[in-house]
Amino acid sequence: MPKRQVYLDHNATTPLHPEVKQAMAEAMEVFGNPSSLHDYGRHARLLVEEARERVASLIGARPEEIIFVGSGSEANNTVLSILACPKAQCPYHRKPGTRIVTTAIEHPCVLETAKCLEERGVPVLFVGVDRYGKVDLDQLRDALGEDTGLVSVMMANNEIGTLQDIKTIAGLAHEHGAMFHTDAVQAVGKVPVNVDDLNVDFLTLSGHKVYGPKGIGAVYVRKGTMFCPLIRGGHQEKGRRAGTENTLGIIGLGKAIEMRAIEMEAEGQRLLELKAALRRGIEERIPDVHFNGHPTDCIPGALNVSFDGAEGESILLYLDLEGIAVSTGSACASGSLDPSHVLLATGVPVEQAHGSIRMSLGRENTMEDIDYVVDTLPGVIGKIRDMSTAYAGSRQ
Repeated sequence: MPKRQVYLDHNATTPLHPEVKQAMAEAMEVFGNPSSLHDYGRHARLLVEEARERVASLIGARPEEIIFVGSGSEANNTVLSILACPKAQCPYHRKPGTRIVTTAIEHPCVLETAKCLEERGVPVLFVGVDRYGKVDLDQLRDALGEDTGLVSVMMANNEIGTLQDIKTIAGLAHEHGAMFHTDAVQAVGKVPVNVDDLNVDFLTLSGHKVYGPKGIGAVYVRKGTMFCPLIRGGHQEKGRRAGTENTLGIIGLGKAIEMRAIEMEAEGQRLLELKAALRRGIEERIPDVHFNGHPTDCIPGALNVSFDGAEGESILLYLDLEGIAVSTGSACASGSLDPSHVLLATGVPVEQAHGSIRMSLGRENTMEDIDYVVDTLPGVIGKIRDMSTAYAGSRQ
């Protein structure tokens, strides 16, 4: 049995906050349909709207600008698909051929949706990034034009944690008359986010990244911004997302957001200290390592590191045997043996990208966890390198 259990995969998903567990347990008896006019339905509607107010408050929005959906992926699909609505069927469509501009390091739910839309005739341009994962603003300026309808840039990268200058990027998009969307799934609840300050038209978030339940997400749509539903067939969410609301999930998201507002600032500082200790321990005890992403302009708990002469999948499995849970990149792409598209876009060599792992810290991690990881990791890397024919560096 492992000496200790250490969960370092919070960018993939987070455990339920104790307050969220309690709120959802108490809400298990709330079975009424929020669209029903009787007392059962009105009670459910009240709780849904309270949660909507909490989500709006955290990001500086109005409650009526928040749409509840089934996940962060659905949220992103909803926004990107706006420009694909046939003009004859959708009064919100601008004009045929309106271009989408996004980046090479987006989450797969954005990249795959963009590629699908491209196959349907929507022009798409993918902008590159620098070695830290920051959007190349010169490339972005060159990509923008009068035919640009939507620019989509994630606020915080899920693999390397790098934060983008969303306010500047949104400003560039608006200069060309384009709408702007940011996938803020990895940012909301970890760093301050205000939609008015950032001047975004759309923002998307997910419950299970902020110690809430899975199966619930939200889309912020600035009042007056063009919008077209992805899922049709009902009047729910003011006609913007059909389907009976996931009342229990919405309540859980609302409570999770409430707790983020209370805990985020202090937790962020603590996670920065833990991450610094983790990075320092790796640097001091393991040779031939490379840290990926921006060293300072990033979310507090994310650390992506590559080890020469060691495969990421092997590192993950050996650490798992020691009770330490990490990731080799995006959880949504973990079934693929291809190297991380994010790391490749930053110029990391293929071999180095294959040897990367992501460690993402959260609210329950302690300095004792970090000490255990730092004590365990050198032996794991040494064992893998001893079996490698590709590693020519110093042995552990």
